[in-house]
Amino acid sequence: MPHQQKSRHKISVSVRILSSLVIMLAVFVVITVLVKMDTSAWTPWFFIITLLCVVISSGAATIFSSSIFGLSGCQAMGGTLSAVAVVVDLAAASEVTDSALAYFLTADIFIILCIGMYLILPKMEYTRYYIKRQQDITQSSCILPTDYMEEEGVAADNISQFPLNRNYTGAVPPLWSILKNISSLGFCVFYVYFISIIIFPAISSSIESVNKFSGSVWTNKYFTPFTSFLLYNFADWCGRQITAWIQVPGPKSKLLPTMALLRTFFIPVFIFCNYQPRMHVTRVVFTQDIYPVVFTVLLGFSNGYLSTLSMIYGPKITPKELSEAAGVLMMMFLQLGLALGSGFSVLVVHLI
Repeated sequence: MPHQQKSRHKISVSVRILSSLVIMLAVFVVITVLVKMDTSAWTPWFFIITLLCVVISSGAATIFSSSIFGLSGCQAMGGTLSAVAVVVDLAAASEVTDSALAYFLTADIFIILCIGMYLILPKMEYTRYYIKRQQDITQSSCILPTDYMEEEGVAADNISQFPLNRNYTGAVPPLWSILKNISSLGFCVFYVYFISIIIFPAISSSIESVNKFSGSVWTNKYFTPFTSFLLYNFADWCGRQITAWIQVPGPKSKLLPTMALLRTFFIPVFIFCNYQPRMHVTRVVFTQDIYPVVFTVLLGFSNGYLSTLSMIYGPKITPKELSEAAGVLMMMFLQLGLALGSGFSVLVVHLI
């Protein structure tokens, strides 16, 4: 009976995903309407409404992302599409309000497409097969055998960290056991995003072409959007996609956190590019435009590859019943890295 009560109170993944998408759609529709409204007479209320929209949409996005990570451990290419939109906007748009309207309408359309595609997904034979398989797994009264765990001995190393012969369906998962199991991978996710958000976009977007005043449209108008935003997001997307074919190093390898730590060197590398304005660090070491291009590609690619690899491994090295909880905890490390990285980026910018 207690187990049945817990199951009733547990909100399903489908409800969380659809409700978060609907909330985000409602918020973006409100923002889209506000774009063409004259808010000069009620600016304070407009500011309050905007803040509330940001808070609500961020909360819904967090719920949505956590649910998706718990299911699949992957990410889309939204950053790349946004960067392309910025470049197109610079070339085509003439008014700020038209640009804002185009951005928010695009967001509305994509959210509607997501809702429609998610509703269609359960009707596909491929999806029904894996849903049924997952239901068969979660109905088991004991922990899964090792063939459902990560291969190459990972299951044997981790299964002893969880209570035996327990069904976790509908119950509170053993968070401490999961945290101990995924701590190394969680650190990788945290530190990868911590370093990335310190540099991008606070530092990278202020790196100017060394030939900015040459009169060229490329060096004056398109250099920063292309090198800082489009290249970074495209390299990040490429890094994520490659994990579908290449997954090295393994989840227990010491090389994975080592590679994450090595990304610390990106901070001084970007500082010594042509960052402007400079107050304390006056020397520019990398005096060619090719350097920030190469560094941005490496930063984005390593961010996408290492973070996605860690996010994939997290749910896979835990029992299937706990994979969603592991995905949510990995998302927590990601958010922590973004939050602390944002704070430290302000400090680093003031030190340059």
